[in-house]
Amino acid sequence: MKTRREKEMMDLIHQFVESDDKIRVAILNGSRANPNIQKDIFQDYDIACFVTDVEPYLIENDVVPYFGETIIVEQPNFGPWPPDDADGSYHNYNMQFVDGNRIDLTFFSIEKLEEQCKDSLSLILIDKDNLCSNLPQSSEKSYFISEPTEFQFKGCCDAFLFAIGSHIPKTIWRKQLPQLKSYTEGWLRVPMQLMLSWEIGLKRGFDNTIGAGGRHLPKLLGPDKWERYLETYVDSDLNNIWNSIFVFYDMFVESAIFVASEYDFVFPEESANKVYSFLKHVNEISDDADSIY
Repeated sequence: MKTRREKEMMDLIHQFVESDDKIRVAILNGSRANPNIQKDIFQDYDIACFVTDVEPYLIENDVVPYFGETIIVEQPNFGPWPPDDADGSYHNYNMQFVDGNRIDLTFFSIEKLEEQCKDSLSLILIDKDNLCSNLPQSSEKSYFISEPTEFQFKGCCDAFLFAIGSHIPKTIWRKQLPQLKSYTEGWLRVPMQLMLSWEIGLKRGFDNTIGAGGRHLPKLLGPDKWERYLETYVDSDLNNIWNSIFVFYDMFVESAIFVASEYDFVFPEESANKVYSFLKHVNEISDDADSIY
């Protein structure tokens, strides 16, 4: 089987849009619209079509077969976790094809055009009515790191410290691995990456982005700090997990103190010290303990 090349895929997308009078505008989003992203063989085709009526595109067999044989198709709006804005004004198909290509195709009501064009990673493919003549050149601007407010800084610190000082230690002690992994990625890594992004902005400029899921962190953190950060990714061994939690703590506190000093914010040092002491204590509690203290 031969993978269809970029030109073939783009020609197919253009033909689909041009042949359907209900589609008035088609825009390319995502990595293929990003001039700073190095191309690779797994890049998706993120296509937004703005249509006069979304309803006709709810029938999968009227849309998907046009683009080729699929391995699997996802319709997130119909899934078990529909997006908060699944209000009927759009519908999307995430299509993984047998030749390795993937298209994420979304049909928006034409009334959503102005709102969706706020995404700076937008490249016009077809504009049948000249509705997007003022769209700026595609860039990462929408995804640049934003400078923190004092309120955001405090909220980030509180979220991280509460998670690492309450949710995490008791879950490790209980050996509840699935829940622990969920907490670690959701309640520790998210505020950790936010704090690191502010540090990166201060040191490298706020015209940077850490990318989806922190994909650009290896180059933005630098080799030494990235090696430390890698220590937060561990296996199922509880001793290794404990070690990683202390790395999480140390890296977050160092970053938060730096950010606080640059903005004259107040880092909650007393709370952080209490959290650290509690972590150390829980780490030493025996499995058969009948009391925390």
